[in-house]
Amino acid sequence: MPDTVVPATSPVPPTPPVPLEALLAREDLGLRQIAGPADPDAVIHWAHTSEMADPYPYLLGGELLLTAGVHIPEAAGSGTYFDDYVSRIVEAGGAALGFGLVPVHDTVPRALVAACDTYGLPLLEVPPQTTFSGIARAVWQLMAQARLAELRRVTEAQQSLAAAAARPDPVPSVLRQLARRVAGWTVLYGPDGAELATAGRAPETEAGEALGALAGVVRPGTGPGTSPASASDTVRSTHLAAYALGTGQGFVLGVAAPRRDPGDHTIASVAAVLLSLLTGEQQSGTGAARSSALVRLLLGAGPEDVAPLLGGKRWIVVHARPAGEGGRSAPDAVAASALGAALGSALVDAGGDVVRVLVPAEREPAAQPGWTLGVSPAAAPGGWATADTQAARALARARATRTALVRHGERPALADLVPPAEAEAHARALLAPIAAAPALPETLRTWLSLHGSWDRTAVALSVHRNTVRQRIARCAVLLGADLDDADVRMELWFALRVGEAA
Repeated sequence: MPDTVVPATSPVPPTPPVPLEALLAREDLGLRQIAGPADPDAVIHWAHTSEMADPYPYLLGGELLLTAGVHIPEAAGSGTYFDDYVSRIVEAGGAALGFGLVPVHDTVPRALVAACDTYGLPLLEVPPQTTFSGIARAVWQLMAQARLAELRRVTEAQQSLAAAAARPDPVPSVLRQLARRVAGWTVLYGPDGAELATAGRAPETEAGEALGALAGVVRPGTGPGTSPASASDTVRSTHLAAYALGTGQGFVLGVAAPRRDPGDHTIASVAAVLLSLLTGEQQSGTGAARSSALVRLLLGAGPEDVAPLLGGKRWIVVHARPAGEGGRSAPDAVAASALGAALGSALVDAGGDVVRVLVPAEREPAAQPGWTLGVSPAAAPGGWATADTQAARALARARATRTALVRHGERPALADLVPPAEAEAHARALLAPIAAAPALPETLRTWLSLHGSWDRTAVALSVHRNTVRQRIARCAVLLGADLDDADVRMELWFALRVGEAA
């Protein structure tokens, strides 16, 4: 368990920090640091003027405290006055001290310089021509510039994260983009705490283990009471943050970065929302209804009996493969889930190299970026097996023609004029010589559908073009037919279509 979880409220004002170096670089102010550490990461959140001997009650933390030394007694240098004064500023969280010269003091008291060095408080010498109000105005100007830069950074990050979520591998893409934006490491934890996907350079083992423990803090159901939506920690200068995804399923986003810049929390929150959408159950019915449908199928119920539980009477079967790299890369489960969400269904099968999605008929599938789709006609549950075959045929044609989406034809055909029994008998007799080798009718059907293209048929069947030539030549020999004859092709196509529907 992490040692520290940062509370929701911050000890400093909710304003964008201003680098102390940026204030010192303003030539119009003429400020000069004369004591304390020269830390390039030192920032201030505010500018406050006070002549109180003990400014502690009036400081919020993160301020540049400005004083002309009116409160300093004449004998202050010989006692502990300056040590007490500086220690109280540091205790209150003050970021730096600015000491104005004239009219009270011509120089900065040496004892004050020594105390600031002792307690590690940056001490700035303010020249006579520079007013405290001018310093406060400069701080506000730098703060406004920082706010504008922060808003621009957050906006650009939101756009890039949204674009990543639209890619065919949305979850890894979002994690990669978030890791790039925060210059760190990102991880998606599953409900059991396993790392499902990561991006960026992994932190040291100790920080990685602490981040995994932090994910357990925000994961619903892993601790007493209500789990927080997010939590943060720091381990050996590595900043950690965990965000519970709003799916209720136990997914958690983890972020480890070498620094925590303004806007990082907002950017990570945007990524968490996108990941919630990508990993959530985008379903047409309830999870309980889908579980009941599965159980009933396993116990012997027919598709017609379980279809009402799934939320529809007629369904469309979609076959999909990633479009990149020729569609050879197997989709991961999360990308398949995201595809199902885009198509409006949680009924997704990501087994093998093809993703299959069962979509209610009223949700007409559209082309999806990064995917190649084959779509069946709408079918009642009893026709799901045929629709599955039709979707596979459509996908093969889509890949062969490099088309994003191909729909299997559903309109009435000339074959409908022939009595089904007679058509089936004719098809069986005509195709009998090649029926014993299933690869031959399949190759012939694909080859005819692609107008005799060797290359496209090879792509559709994922075989070499020479294999296609050999199979078609074998079909011609066994059938005793001239496959260059249009009439022969038409009759064979008729028979293959009838056999497909049988």
